[in-house]
Amino acid sequence: MAKQANSKIPTHKLKVKKGDRVMVIAGADKGKSGEILQVFPGKNRVIIEEVNIRKKHQKPTQDNPGGITEMAASIHVSNIMLIDPKSGETTRVGRREENGKMVRYSKKSGENIN
Repeated sequence: MAKQANSKIPTHKLKVKKGDRVMVIAGADKGKSGEILQVFPGKNRVIIEEVNIRKKHQKPTQDNPGGITEMAASIHVSNIMLIDPKSGETTRVGRREENGKMVRYSKKSGENIN
């Protein structure tokens, strides 16, 4: 049985986590950087602060006055790259085993990423 394209089951492990500093490398927001607020592994998408801002029209409710609000929309993980905490440049991410645990490391500097 073939997998569905829109399945919520992650097909592979993502190289970024919530709280990582990333830079957008493709798309309308190319060059912008920010912190990851939310990760959707099943969709291979992330939400980054102040990146991919969209306007949402909301109806008024008892709690919310309504109107047009701005919110961050998700972006595909292939369009972002992790920022190396040591050098501040973008880097690829590798995984290696240290003391029986898998840790992420920067391919550019070789430093472990928390």
